Amino acid sequence: MNTSHKLTDRDALLRNRARARRREPALFLHEDAAEELHERLNEVNKAFTSPALVTAFPEPWAAVVPGAKVVADTEVLDLAPGAHDLVVHAMCLHWAEDPVGQIVQAARALAPDGLFIAVLFGGQTLSELRAALAEAEVAVTGGLSPRVLPMGEIRDLGGLLSRAGLALPVADSVLRKVTYADPLRLLADLRAMGEANALSDRLRHFTRRSVMAEALSHYIAHFSEPDGRVRASFDMVWLTGWKPHESQQKPLRPGSAQARLAEALGSCEIPAGEKP
Repeated sequence: MNTSHKLTDRDALLRNRARARRREPALFLHEDAAEELHERLNEVNKAFTSPALVTAFPEPWAAVVPGAKVVADTEVLDLAPGAHDLVVHAMCLHWAEDPVGQIVQAARALAPDGLFIAVLFGGQTLSELRAALAEAEVAVTGGLSPRVLPMGEIRDLGGLLSRAGLALPVADSVLRKVTYADPLRLLADLRAMGEANALSDRLRHFTRRSVMAEALSHYIAHFSEPDGRVRASFDMVWLTGWKPHESQQKPLRPGSAQARLAEALGSCEIPAGEKP
């Protein structure tokens, strides 16, 4: 008997994405991230000729990684070992059941000195909505149910790069604040992004009207801007790492320094254990 439990209901996630595509998808965060990717690639002194793109919505990224092989964020990525000099995992790693496995597969698909870049939602994403829903559900029902995907913190996400065997790992984040006329517009945007609730343990019935009314009231009361609009946070985490290659910079071995730090700083050096 299979006792494994999955965080994400993959079928529900695919339905949410398909519904977003059938309507007019809200891909402004993808577009914003694609512009950021363009800037980051411009800072790299390297021309990429065989890129790959892992994403559910390739359109906003096409101009930034032209000619890229586009693959879905399935459990097993359709990427051949060593076939690419750039792999971009674009706005879907937060839904991965095994994010380390996704990065390991991307790393295997890189040629030596190839670049891996991922952008995903981090732990501060939708902090306002999480608080409002939790307060409302506890107040009305006395309990909590899974409503918003738990997302990793930057320190934990950054550690995935080294675990996947990538060199020169870097993790950073950009916090985007978006304002809406009211919280219902935010919920509509999440559906249009394909980011509605797809948790395996989610409630399988409509939220009680009293819970939703309490959540909307809490949201407006605690997260309104001076102009009356409400804010929503989107924590855009960026992960960058390189496939190891002999040409890359490497840390010096302990004791191999040719000059003392004290000499460089023009200061007095005091042996360990001695008081000044």
